[in-house]
Amino acid sequence: MSVLAELKQRHVAATETLNALKAKLKQKRLLLLDTDVAGYARSQGKTPVTFGPTDLVCCRTLQGHTGKVYSLDWTPEKNRIVSASQDGRLIVWNALTSQKTHAIKLPCAWVMTCAFSPGGQSVACGGLDSVCSIFNLNSPNDKDGNLPVSRMLTGHKGYVSSCQYVPDEETHLITASGDQTCVLWDITTGLKTSVFGGEFQSGHTGDVLRYVTYLFSAFTNVYLEMISAAFLASMFVLGFSVSINGSNSRMFVSSSCDSTVRLWDTRVASRAVRSFHGHEGDVNTVRFFPDGNRFGTGSDDGTCRLFDIRTGHQLQEYSRPHGENEVPHVTSIAFSISGRLLFAGYTMVIAMYGTLYWQRYVVFFSEWCFNSYRPSTVMNVYMYDALFTFQLKFLNQQVVLNLGSLQTSHYGRISCLGLSGDGSALCTGSWDTSLKVSCDL
Repeated sequence: MSVLAELKQRHVAATETLNALKAKLKQKRLLLLDTDVAGYARSQGKTPVTFGPTDLVCCRTLQGHTGKVYSLDWTPEKNRIVSASQDGRLIVWNALTSQKTHAIKLPCAWVMTCAFSPGGQSVACGGLDSVCSIFNLNSPNDKDGNLPVSRMLTGHKGYVSSCQYVPDEETHLITASGDQTCVLWDITTGLKTSVFGGEFQSGHTGDVLRYVTYLFSAFTNVYLEMISAAFLASMFVLGFSVSINGSNSRMFVSSSCDSTVRLWDTRVASRAVRSFHGHEGDVNTVRFFPDGNRFGTGSDDGTCRLFDIRTGHQLQEYSRPHGENEVPHVTSIAFSISGRLLFAGYTMVIAMYGTLYWQRYVVFFSEWCFNSYRPSTVMNVYMYDALFTFQLKFLNQQVVLNLGSLQTSHYGRISCLGLSGDGSALCTGSWDTSLKVSCDL
């Protein structure tokens, strides 16, 4: 037997042993997981949260974009919102007056993500150009009346799908990319501080967002071949791919189309602290729970899940009924400030029509809201009380609130959502080019 054949045989044997140990460890962990969030809620006598028609109402409509809204973020003090759109602009809004304070023309129109700095003095964005651009909102406009780029963070080899400032730090930011890496940047120098994933075996093995092979332009009849997902991903699947722990800013989680979530420590970039499995499709979005000990995910498999970073256990799974060929993709999630509410944005394509779903569950720590869109109809938002009905049947559910009956709902698919820092307002961005702020959550 040759040396190479022997090495291959040893590698196969080692892989089998490793997989057997992983399966054994999984079984041991399952034995320790004697309940879930719903079961604990029942044992503690928790009662469902109820909503009335005036408990969640649209108090502001922000209009100014001329293209589909892809991403949004709030300032920590809740009075401003930044949004990124297909029109190639960032707009900074006064959420209290609905007025635009800045309209920033971007170097690259194919934008996928945007974020406010902790102090609200700068905004960041990224997209198909593989660059994260930083804008200082206090800088004077250039001779053409545009706000200049104050810093360009270059180094990714794929599209930038997500960016988030490190809490309480104006000079550090984390990006996630289609090159299967996350990067911690020093904005002052424009240099990489740490790279997570990539050549390291514990990193992601797939892009943060999904692939497409080509895009056809109906206006120019030109094929743009091998676009690496950013534009169409923002049309079909656009969610946050990194989330930094608000309680310990050294820890963050990243999600990927390899169906996993990785927990990272910024002090040790060489390998992930823990990997979380369970989803059966691309994990499009991830958000830390307010206490920093858990995080939520949303996936192409149509489910949202709640994980504990200390034990590695999945605490709860949230799913809605669907047909065999009608799995709705979760594109964005957000927790209320107390953690009692989990808002999930859905999208799915059925017979060439796009549908966005939100649904609400009351499960002690989490509730889930539901929203559906069909062409030529008003956007409907339904709320269901499902604390004790996890094997869902529409006939067994009670409709608590139908926001779609209001005249203030979106007329296009909701592509992104976010909660204000104090938890008092929910903002949604839509294909109808507008953003809506709903208050009194």
